[in-house]
Amino acid sequence: MQNSNSRMHTPLSESAAYDLINQPISSLCKTAAQLRDAGHGEVVSYSRKVFIPLTQLCRDVCHYCTFAQTPRKMPAPYLSIQQVVDIARQGAKTNCKEALFTLGDKPELRYRAAREALDEMGYDSTISYLIAACKAVYEETGLIPHVNPGLLTREDLLQLRTVSASQGIMLENVSPRLCEPGQAHYGSPDKHPEARLETLRLAGETRVPFTSGILIGIGETRRERIDSLLALRKLDQEFGHIQEIIVQNFRPKPGTLMANAEAPSLEEHLWTIAAARLIFGPDANIQAPPNLQPEGLKQLIDAGINDWGGVSPITPDHVNPEAPWPHLEALSVATEKAGKVLAERLTVYPKYVRELADWVDPGFHTRILQLSDGHGLAYTDAWTAGSQTPPPEKIVRQAKQAPGSGPAVHSEISAILSRAQAGRTLTERHIERLFQAHGSAFSTICQAADDVRRHVNGNDVTFVVNRNINYTNICGYRCQFCAFAKGKGAEDLRGKPYDLPLEEIQRRVLEAWERGATEVCMQGGIHPSYTGETYKEICETVKAVVPEMHIHAFSPLEIWQGAETLNMPLKDYLLMLKESGLSTLPGTAAEILDDDIRKIICVDKVTTKQWMQVMRSAHQVGLKSTSTIMFGHIEGYKHWARHLLLLRELQMETGGITEFVPLPFVHMESPIYRKGRARKGPTFREAILMHAVGRLALHPHIPNIQASWVKMGVTGVELCLNAGANDMGGTLMNETISRSAGASHGQEMTAPTLESLLISMGRTPRQRSTAYGTVPEHLQQRAREAKPPIQAIVPLMRKHAKRPREVAHV
Repeated sequence: MQNSNSRMHTPLSESAAYDLINQPISSLCKTAAQLRDAGHGEVVSYSRKVFIPLTQLCRDVCHYCTFAQTPRKMPAPYLSIQQVVDIARQGAKTNCKEALFTLGDKPELRYRAAREALDEMGYDSTISYLIAACKAVYEETGLIPHVNPGLLTREDLLQLRTVSASQGIMLENVSPRLCEPGQAHYGSPDKHPEARLETLRLAGETRVPFTSGILIGIGETRRERIDSLLALRKLDQEFGHIQEIIVQNFRPKPGTLMANAEAPSLEEHLWTIAAARLIFGPDANIQAPPNLQPEGLKQLIDAGINDWGGVSPITPDHVNPEAPWPHLEALSVATEKAGKVLAERLTVYPKYVRELADWVDPGFHTRILQLSDGHGLAYTDAWTAGSQTPPPEKIVRQAKQAPGSGPAVHSEISAILSRAQAGRTLTERHIERLFQAHGSAFSTICQAADDVRRHVNGNDVTFVVNRNINYTNICGYRCQFCAFAKGKGAEDLRGKPYDLPLEEIQRRVLEAWERGATEVCMQGGIHPSYTGETYKEICETVKAVVPEMHIHAFSPLEIWQGAETLNMPLKDYLLMLKESGLSTLPGTAAEILDDDIRKIICVDKVTTKQWMQVMRSAHQVGLKSTSTIMFGHIEGYKHWARHLLLLRELQMETGGITEFVPLPFVHMESPIYRKGRARKGPTFREAILMHAVGRLALHPHIPNIQASWVKMGVTGVELCLNAGANDMGGTLMNETISRSAGASHGQEMTAPTLESLLISMGRTPRQRSTAYGTVPEHLQQRAREAKPPIQAIVPLMRKHAKRPREVAHV
């Protein structure tokens, strides 16, 4: 996580780094913790993984190691591929996402047994066998491999890059003195600092997300630790590839030459962690293994770490088998006692998840996307937007948490919330930081948004009785997220192509009016035969049958296309539609207002500038509109922030937006998801936050925040209504677009059902008009007395069928 403070950080100079040697631990830890908070907020992460010891043979003889064995002490030089896959399958059953391969360095160069085993299996080296093992694990289980095979050549790195998303090598220390007789690395050729630094350099050149770090307590001095940290920093500043710095403490083990050596004290460990944080800065990932300091977890956090490394629910730490992993629930509790939130990550850290194309082989892109949230942490929910799966209980509890009942919230969050509640414009970085919130920070943001909602809207929750009429699903555009439109290559998705006759539109309008609707919401695909006259004709069709019906219709894309086909200026075309009966515009087709994202998800749609131009023009001719965001696919928090700021800017200019409508991406049948190029929508936490942050970022200019019962479900809507939302949208009568994408929450929620639901939540239901006005009592009564849900009649039409010109008045 990053915020404005972290991005303004000035790296510590080398001389200042050496000055840390004699500084007191308490002051160092305090400064390091503040720096960590600036970069990572309240989150301490970990990776849920299995450890796979592919071979415990090694040509090195490090004097503290019990991992390395000799052939006579092992049943076989290498695990078989089947054994490797079996371990990985156990991990997959317990929701692990990473397979960490640990192995000795080039054992075939020392042991004939290793050479013979490799030859018998048909491999020329341990590296080539490792490549096969990684490939088998990924193909059979979906676990993402991370490898620590020791020294590597450029070719090794490139080959391993295709079968592992990340790699690593512990630098341990840059002092050549530790390789001299009597020292920890004597007799271990792969531990020579120059060789290890060369592997790290090659990893940077080949764009591999790399893990490294130092081992303390093996005879080095504090100055040599600083030397080592600075060497790692220099490489990272050049290549940006060192995704984590591990500060690991030596533990003496029986049977080793260093069995009687003294382990470093907790204080020495804390000093080194704090020094690492100060040297690397706020955004670096500083890690300490929790099983090696089980009594000092809070102190490790207080010294500046933001990550626990890999923790396995099923396999031991094969390098430190005497130190069992803490249970994940116990680790979560310990992390919370230190005022932080434990969050799962992938083997690739969030920065690299957000930059997959630059750092990770394409073979892993789909898997990583579908395992990650909008920031790049792991997606751990069973819940997805539009599904019937209950939301995660922990997030539900946090969303309902009473003010002040959790750990204190970082002062930065408090300052941002104060600014937002005062109605001042937030920066992009402010908004990003709010979206990064977990735990008590998440709860506090929800509470702050609800305070604003209560001040602006009181206890009322509004809704409109309306009917959706999607007049055609035939579309010549190629939006990658859309499962509704039918065009070339879309025949396998839900439903068949149709193009409603005007008589059918009339029938639905009249039926909606008789059931108490005050609005018809009309949008459709961009039919190749449609022109601007078509949309005008649709408006006239509605008004011909029910003159009082409010027409809420046509996305900015339809408006742009309609004006273009008639070669009319936008304002003139909008005035023509207004004269034909158009009342307001839905602020759809916005998706994400960032052209880098739009080039991927809707390359032929209106640009951000064009969308803004249509909305600005509509507002200028007296047509109000809603505004939307469709989030949780390929974009990130910075794009959400930019989108919200553009909406705020537009509203401050025109005042024409009635509400903000977050639309969580429904992934199930979406083409871009089916092709493996999108996430599976926002997490439940992110979906709630979009409503809360939307309220705060748009305050006081957009007074209404809408929650979609189709996408959020009843529990989700209730929590949104307690996190800044004040509107339930429409009763719909026929919902087509979300259901086409896989949503399953139903097509209609009648006015009586909505009112009963809101009363049960302790809220005051109020039926509204589209523009948030009062609805006459006789129309409200008609809606309450409506018959059971209706079923749409969808006539199947030939593609591009012409519409009848004559409209029968009903």
